Amino acid sequence: MSKETRAFEGQREGEVVELVFRRHILTAWRGAAWLIFWVAIGAVPHLVWSEDERMWWVWLGAAVIGVLGAAYVYMLWYFSYYLLTNQRIRQVRQKGLFRKAVVDLGLDKIQSISYAVGMGGGLLGFGTLLLQTQVGDMRMGMVERPEKTYNKLQDLVNKV
Repeated sequence: MSKETRAFEGQREGEVVELVFRRHILTAWRGAAWLIFWVAIGAVPHLVWSEDERMWWVWLGAAVIGVLGAAYVYMLWYFSYYLLTNQRIRQVRQKGLFRKAVVDLGLDKIQSISYAVGMGGGLLGFGTLLLQTQVGDMRMGMVERPEKTYNKLQDLVNKV
């Protein structure tokens, strides 16, 4: 397989990417909470000592810390994904700026697939997928559109 036709690093000969999906964006709520927290913390000195012009810079510094934290959480969410091919499912989880963990599970090893959608997930469009194998389970929480992913995965496992 030439480098030009590879969709991801480690792709095998004859392997075709069927679906790439990630967890729901709401899993990155900590970034928004971090941003709100730092903007509020920065506003306290600005409100107490409003005549002091330096307090504007204190608030701005706290807001920058909040934005950097929110960007970090977003980066962790964005670079963590699931890659479904015609041969395997690959889970890539970004663990920090320079660390990531990758788990590959062959489709022929999957014994059963199930999904669940909770009360909030039904309204917001996310749920949990569970892949059961002989050696353990792969749980994918807060996956967007779990029904679509479940059906695609069932079709591929049946082909294998």
